Amino acid sequence: MKRYVKIILAIIFAVLIFGVYYGYQVYKIIAGSEPISGKQENIPAKAATIPPITKGIADWPNWRGANFEGKSATKGIKTDWSAGLKKHWQVNYLCQDQSTASWAAPVVQGNRLIVPGRDKINDLVFCINAETGDLIWSGSYEAKAESSHGPGSRATPFIDNDRVYTFGRSGDLVCWQLLDGKLLWRKNVKAEGGTEPSWGFSTTPLVLDKKVIVQGGGNALVLAYDKITGDLLWKSMKGEVGYAATITMTIENEIKLLVYQGKGLSCLNPADGKMLWSVNWPTSYGVNATTPIIYNDIVFHTSGYKMGCEAIKVTTKGYTVLWKNNAMEAQHSDPVLIDGYIYGYSGESARNNGQFKCIQLSTGKVMWSTNLIGQGTTTYVDGHLICQDLKGNLFLLNPDPSGFKKVGEIKSAIEEVKNPAWTVPVVANGRLYLRYMQQLVCYQLD
Repeated sequence: MKRYVKIILAIIFAVLIFGVYYGYQVYKIIAGSEPISGKQENIPAKAATIPPITKGIADWPNWRGANFEGKSATKGIKTDWSAGLKKHWQVNYLCQDQSTASWAAPVVQGNRLIVPGRDKINDLVFCINAETGDLIWSGSYEAKAESSHGPGSRATPFIDNDRVYTFGRSGDLVCWQLLDGKLLWRKNVKAEGGTEPSWGFSTTPLVLDKKVIVQGGGNALVLAYDKITGDLLWKSMKGEVGYAATITMTIENEIKLLVYQGKGLSCLNPADGKMLWSVNWPTSYGVNATTPIIYNDIVFHTSGYKMGCEAIKVTTKGYTVLWKNNAMEAQHSDPVLIDGYIYGYSGESARNNGQFKCIQLSTGKVMWSTNLIGQGTTTYVDGHLICQDLKGNLFLLNPDPSGFKKVGEIKSAIEEVKNPAWTVPVVANGRLYLRYMQQLVCYQLD
């Protein structure tokens, strides 16, 4: 065979290999489920005796902590990571099949840690002793789910006193008894005209007064249910559902809702769902997935897909744009505001080569940027930032607008990470909880 023929065949072969690989990556993004890697265990027996519900001094009862800011109340953390952190426990049973990826973060109140999981046909909910790792109770319900990035939950639960609320990727809003896991009521947003988005329902429930609020999309973009009975109280707006948590904001001494839906940021009256104003912010795929940051009457929001970020000054009647640029493009990694500066990852959340940045809230000016800690998620605790990259490595930073300051790091804090580790680190009552698909690991942080 002539040399040029061999070269042509080699090129064709390389193109085919690249095409197959690229096609598989596209399939995983659009329709596939990341396969489970690492050890998988059977669900253990439940506790013989159910312990009473307790509360801690630094609980993490809902998405991004008590104030939706990504900040823990834990104090006195260990900052010398040269010898690692003490591991208290690890479980490997949250996902019960190779194609049951679930990403929802845990929530913690005292001795109760709640985290969703999945088997072939059921959404699962686990209540684990936050201190020992023992299983207190588990719950389940059958739910048909497509496989895009796995059929398991994306939405973080919400603990409200003696109840906990979960929201499955197929639209099931479920109220559980926190003590023993009794299922109290279950509603699906599709019954009210909701439409499931491309990557599944992902908005964490918001409990406010007597309501629990979620995004449903379609003819029921935002819905409020009675948190005790599950009765529908109101539904508001039509359109494409977003992937970000609905949060509250005090505007002119009145509590309002901020809803980062598929086409923009909307402000609603929580009493009846009436929309007060809306910011047009449509991404290429309707993916507004980061939690807005609130500072007095200023709201900062950001999205990927080259949308960038924006700071607005708001009233109950509308808003004015303070600045808008592409300094931060957070796809689904939530930044944190510290002393007037925003710290967070910018870039695509599928590759471990993003930029971590510090931006001045008042001006949008980039103070510094680094590519030294991959791409990932961020949590603030005791004057420090804990960043976890997509490979499961941890970094401890000192947030300083004058420059990037890494204090410590731990390689492979999560074992056998083969796909992006998207779930944000959670810090509650002196412990650090890291979730990757079927794994949940607890480290001592203080």
